[in-house]
Amino acid sequence: MKILFMGTPEFARDQLTALWENREANGWDIVGVISQPDKPKGRGYKLIPTPVKEYAETLGLPVYQPTTLRDEAFAALLAALDPELIVVAAYGKILPRTVLDYPKYGCINVHGSHLPAYRGAAPIQRAIMDGLTVTGNTIQFMADGIDTGDMIAKDAVVIGENEDFGSLYDRMGKSGGKLLVSVIPMIENGTVVPQVQDDAAATYAPKIEKAECALDFSASAQTLHNKIRALSPAPLGISVLQTEKETKNLKIVSTVVVENEGVHGTVGEVLSVDAKKGVIAVACGEGVLGITALVPEGKGRMNAGDFIRGRKIDAGDRLLSPAFEEKK
Repeated sequence: MKILFMGTPEFARDQLTALWENREANGWDIVGVISQPDKPKGRGYKLIPTPVKEYAETLGLPVYQPTTLRDEAFAALLAALDPELIVVAAYGKILPRTVLDYPKYGCINVHGSHLPAYRGAAPIQRAIMDGLTVTGNTIQFMADGIDTGDMIAKDAVVIGENEDFGSLYDRMGKSGGKLLVSVIPMIENGTVVPQVQDDAAATYAPKIEKAECALDFSASAQTLHNKIRALSPAPLGISVLQTEKETKNLKIVSTVVVENEGVHGTVGEVLSVDAKKGVIAVACGEGVLGITALVPEGKGRMNAGDFIRGRKIDAGDRLLSPAFEEKK
C-alpha cells in the first residue's frame, strides 16, 4: 500500500514513527510526507523545521511543505505520489474535497479524543481542563467539516491525577501510533465497520487563547489545578503576585490540591509557605491549592522551595488574576 503522511507537531511525529517501524512487516510504502512550512522563532527569526519534517528527513523520506492544498501545483504533486491511503495527524489545515477523494482507501485522521467529544484543535488540553480521568484517540475517515468523519477505532488512555498536558500529549501520541498500525490492515482488507458520529453529542475543543491563561483564584482549587495542568508546560497559567515590596506576574507550572484542614483566608491569599516540602498554599474560592513549581517574571522555571528560600513570597501575600489587575 502506498501511503502519504500529513502532519506537523510531535503528536504527528509519533504516528509517522509507528508507520515507519511497521512498514516492512505490512508492505507499506511511505511515498512522501506533507508538513506545514517552517516558521521563524527566536530573536534571530531563524526558520525552524517542524518535528515531522525533522524526523522524516532523518529517515530519508521526501518532505513537501506546500502553502496551499488547493492549487494546480499540489494537484500535480498528489498525482505524482499517487497514494492509495492518506494518513493525517495534527496537520493544521483542512483538506479540500479534491484531496479527500483522491486515495483508493480514503483519508484517515488520528484525533486526540473520543469523538464526537472534543472536536477541534485542543482536545487533549480541554480534556484535562474539564477534569476527565480517561481519554483516548479516535481514528476516523475524513469528511467535510472538522473531525466529523465516520469513526474506525478508539483506544483508552487514563489521565493521572496530577498529570499535565506535556506528559499526556506524549503518551497519547504513542498510543495513537499503536492504534493506527492496527487499523490500516483492516482498511486494506475491507473488514472495517465505520461508525457514524452522533452530532447531537458533539463537543468542541477550540485552541487555547491567551486570555484563558489568566488564573482566577475565586474558582475552586480543583478547577484551578486542572487548568494549570492543561496549560503546562506551555503556555502556562498566569497570575499576579502582590507582596509588600512589588507586584509581578507569576506563571504557574505545577500544583497539587491541598487538604484544607479548616484553614481559611481571602481568595488568592498565600496561607503558608513550606520550603522543605516545596509547597506554596493559596486560598481559593473553594479549597486550597499548593503551588509546587513556577516561573517568576523575567526568570526561568524553578521549584516552589527555591522561590520561598529566595524570600520572594511569604504568608499574607496575594495571587490575583491579571484580568483583575487590568480592571483596577
